Amino acid sequence: MTRHSYAAIPDACEMPNLLDVQLSSYNSFLQIGVPIHKRTDTGLNRIFKEIFPVTDVHENYSLEYVSYHLGPSRYSIRECRERNMTFAVPLKVTMRLIARQGESDEKQVKDIVEQDVYLGELPLITEWGTFIVNGAERVIVSQLHRSPGVFFDESIHPNGKKLHSARVIPYRGSWVEFALDINDIMWVYIDSKRKLPATALMRAIGYSTDEDLIDLYYTTSKLSLTAKTLENPPGAFLAETIIDKETGEILFPVGTPIDEDVALKIKENGKKSIKILPKDDKRNAYVVLNTIKKDPTKSREEALVKIYSLMRPGEPPTMEMAESLLEKLFFSNKRYDLGEVGRYMINQRLGLETPLDHTVFKNEDFVSITTYLIGLCNDIGFTDDIDHLGNRRARTVGELMANLFSVGLSRVARTIRERLSLKDQENVTPQLLVNARTVSSVIESFFGSSQLSQFMDQTNPLAELTHKRRLSALGPGGLTRERAGFEVRDVHHTHYGRMCPIETPEGPNIGLITSLATFARINKYGFLETPYRKVVKGRVINDIQYLSADEEDRYLIAQANEPLDQKGKFVNEFLVARKRSDYPSIKASEVEYMDVSTRQTVSVAASLIPFLEHDDANRALMGSNMQRQAVPLLRTEAPVVGTGMERRVAVDAGVVVRAKRPGTVTYVDAEKVVIRPKVRQKPGELGYIEDDVYELIKYSRSNQDTCINYTPVARLGDVIAAGDIIADGPAVSGGELALGNNTLVAFMPWRGYNYEDAIILSERLIVEDIFTSIHVESYELQVRDTKRGAEEITREIPNVSEEALLNLDERGIVRIGAEVEAGDILVGKITPKGETELSPEERLLRAIFGEKAGDVRDASLKAPPGMNGVVINTRLFSRKEKTEEAKKEEKRERAAIERAFEKILRTIVNLRNQRLGELLEGQT
Repeated sequence: MTRHSYAAIPDACEMPNLLDVQLSSYNSFLQIGVPIHKRTDTGLNRIFKEIFPVTDVHENYSLEYVSYHLGPSRYSIRECRERNMTFAVPLKVTMRLIARQGESDEKQVKDIVEQDVYLGELPLITEWGTFIVNGAERVIVSQLHRSPGVFFDESIHPNGKKLHSARVIPYRGSWVEFALDINDIMWVYIDSKRKLPATALMRAIGYSTDEDLIDLYYTTSKLSLTAKTLENPPGAFLAETIIDKETGEILFPVGTPIDEDVALKIKENGKKSIKILPKDDKRNAYVVLNTIKKDPTKSREEALVKIYSLMRPGEPPTMEMAESLLEKLFFSNKRYDLGEVGRYMINQRLGLETPLDHTVFKNEDFVSITTYLIGLCNDIGFTDDIDHLGNRRARTVGELMANLFSVGLSRVARTIRERLSLKDQENVTPQLLVNARTVSSVIESFFGSSQLSQFMDQTNPLAELTHKRRLSALGPGGLTRERAGFEVRDVHHTHYGRMCPIETPEGPNIGLITSLATFARINKYGFLETPYRKVVKGRVINDIQYLSADEEDRYLIAQANEPLDQKGKFVNEFLVARKRSDYPSIKASEVEYMDVSTRQTVSVAASLIPFLEHDDANRALMGSNMQRQAVPLLRTEAPVVGTGMERRVAVDAGVVVRAKRPGTVTYVDAEKVVIRPKVRQKPGELGYIEDDVYELIKYSRSNQDTCINYTPVARLGDVIAAGDIIADGPAVSGGELALGNNTLVAFMPWRGYNYEDAIILSERLIVEDIFTSIHVESYELQVRDTKRGAEEITREIPNVSEEALLNLDERGIVRIGAEVEAGDILVGKITPKGETELSPEERLLRAIFGEKAGDVRDASLKAPPGMNGVVINTRLFSRKEKTEEAKKEEKRERAAIERAFEKILRTIVNLRNQRLGELLEGQT
């Protein structure tokens, strides 16, 4: 079919690969194809470097990580599907064990052992973004969760007063929250445990005295105690502690209001000047002062003990233990991790310039957070919107796998430490120390039972693609549908161009499961980005920039349908632009960016609906979801009216076969296409080029029992370019997605027969198989050795007529091509019976007809009720020895390989002789 585009506004940039969200994430995790010396500190490499080296208690042994490498897969993707295996590759890690001896200060290296250690099988992503686990295709759904970082919040007290709080969410470790109460006292909560004055934490991290805290948050001044100031003291507070010279006791603590009596007593104590805090009418002026007054601790030591008793109640604290606890809580890389994302977010929010690789707290972080929180009381700064996509990020498959490995390897490291202290010191090697099952069990449980590892929806190509591009707020560490409120489910202005506002389920998961928009991508920090064209002085230039939600909030952005002249300038002097959730009318010269496409706001499924802008959003939602329920038809037909996305969906979903190299089609049948590649020959080369053979999948079963069948579209002699479509898959016609049929529909009443939801069909729809689809179902039967004897597949089934056995072959398995109905025997199987007391009649029958019939019972596999169809394939898997059929099949395959090899050899010999003839011609 020839397509004519009537699009008034062409896309300004190429749409990214629709499976990039899965493929790029997992490939960057494994760094497949990157030489060992060029691997960056990301993904699996970073996890190994974080966990290792592992040393024993006495530091006599150290196990170091050198590198990892992946072996080849044992089975192909096709074999994994057939045998119910997992498509995985062996992970081998090169480890180095260093043994040392001597005193603790000067240990000498005694021995170094370097070995490859097998760490189990690692599931590998297919080129279509799926995993094959136990023969079934699964998808790892990306998870939306709250980003690590600092978040400021505001709540209203029953008395009407605004209360502010700040919460720091790490990637791993203890949560810490600062909150102001109605008395303007700042409290800190560590891991949501009992509260503690914030100044106690500040003392513990190094600002130990009251004076240190005052200097940290306030600008103080000197006051000379002259006769004038003694008579009329300013309305201020003491910014230092006054100690009695004679007794050494505290005369006036920090924060004491200065009046005549106080000033006089200080003068009498021998002080000529004092440090004061000038009076301030602002509400936030005395938060720290109020907190100091409430704080029971007065030094760093007291503060450390207070924090220890709060976190470990009942344990007697020592100073060393208290310091160690604080270190582990916020300053240890092993126990606390903000992650690059968390550090980036804190830097952005508080205007800091801490390096991104510093992923633990610094003292200035605590100071900046508390200072900002105090400023919020006086309307300086702003609070955060937790539903803003600048505060929510996507955890893709690569990151989820990295987290799994981190958990698994931490357990391995613990085991290694235990074994190093127990093992015979002479014979210890890396292979004896590492237990591969630990990591394997974590990965297997994730792929098998995690909420984010899902059985792929394979009803049609669109269902596949949508499943891989899905974003879920549910899952481990996410929300639950019971406690998710309206706000988190609702459409937010930051979803524009990042998440589809239309496509979401209609049930209890509405708004929690969404879809990526067509042009959206996920950046290295996990934030969703969308592309815009740069606008300079009212002129749109072809500079495409991807902006995250936080960056976009700063700019005025024009819509994609805003008219432009030939030079790229806006036709209208005034236009409606977008900034955050506002739509101001502005001058064209003020616009900073412009949308790249009219469909960048919606998902793939919604972009397949023609004239979407005329639809009601609720009905468009239903249409988007129902397209995914269309089963592939027997006769596919591409839509007459399309949106231009049909080919893109078919190609990116991987349901069409594309030519890898240019060439000419030399052979075509229903099962394979052969292309003779067109390759430029280098001088001196022999000239032999191996043909590209494309094997087509025939009548295969999908996860939803729909039929996967590929049909060639290339014809014999066709000249093919690289990337051309040579075969259509299920629900594809001419390389375009074809979910239904171009039927003529009339919206009209017809004698009451189509009242409400009733419809009238033309008989031709049934007669001509317009909406007929093929479904493929598989049935399994297992044959075991039982206590009473071995079960057996056979054609000799007791008490079954010969007519019922008509479709079974000599092995007792239904033959390919047989038409079967409900109740028909598919596989004949007999099971040994237990011996029972026989009646005289049964004994007589046994004597006449023999023993065998009575010893076994019929346990055959039969077609279930309501089923009729044609047998398209049978497979027999045996653990013991190869069956006769398997041997025949193997012989046929070996003969085919040998014939192909001989053909190639003959071609090469002929080419060699021809080339030699050309070279020797005229030489003799």
